[in-house]
Amino acid sequence: MAIKSLLTIKKKTSGRDSHGHVSIRHRGGEHKRYLREIEWNRTQLNISAKVVAIEYDPNRTADLALIVYQNGSKSYILATTNLQVGDTVISAETAPIKDGNCLPLKNIPVGVPIHALSFQVGKPAQIIKSAGSAAYVQSIDGNKALVKLPSGEIRIFNADCRATIGQVSNADHSNQKLTKAGEMRHRGIRPTVRGVAQDPHSHPHGGGEGRSSIGMHPKTKWGKPAFRKTRKLKKASNKLIVQRRKK
Repeated sequence: MAIKSLLTIKKKTSGRDSHGHVSIRHRGGEHKRYLREIEWNRTQLNISAKVVAIEYDPNRTADLALIVYQNGSKSYILATTNLQVGDTVISAETAPIKDGNCLPLKNIPVGVPIHALSFQVGKPAQIIKSAGSAAYVQSIDGNKALVKLPSGEIRIFNADCRATIGQVSNADHSNQKLTKAGEMRHRGIRPTVRGVAQDPHSHPHGGGEGRSSIGMHPKTKWGKPAFRKTRKLKKASNKLIVQRRKK
């Protein structure tokens, strides 16, 4: 029941960058896909919409909900675990606390699962969009909201940032197992060879007599030392993180 106006053909990059060079190895040959245009902003305020279908999306882990507004416009949003066909959703300043409704953090009660949250006021949804994920408001203090993210990190957000109520659908996604090698090929992931098994010209781990990686410090595929923290020590958003994610 996909709506043609909301579909575009996904361009195949096959792991190449803008210069045509391989930037991500072992990619290519995926099945043809259509991108669904998802309404991350929820800018149609105070206009209710009806859920007419729950659909599969090949480009993401979660399912999508097709909604039709009272003014006739249609769009996709992320489906939640309790969202069903026939339900009504709305984006408003003081919307009811119900799955699929979008409202500012300051009007969301403590302990209610949320998703599709933005870092800055007015931005489209940026985080908490994968299957089964949900964040929780810990407290509201003036224009600051304390939110516990799925990683366990507790972070300060502006209380006017908008989020959608509910846990993202398809929570069982992490338990699904692939049954054949062809499933990975359909997804555009090609076979990978261990670095130790390659020659030194092809990989930093390559070379040596027999199965050898003696004297080699762990490196990435591009020869950079591995197991190094990549986050900047003086990143501006450090002051907004109350508690780091659990290791």
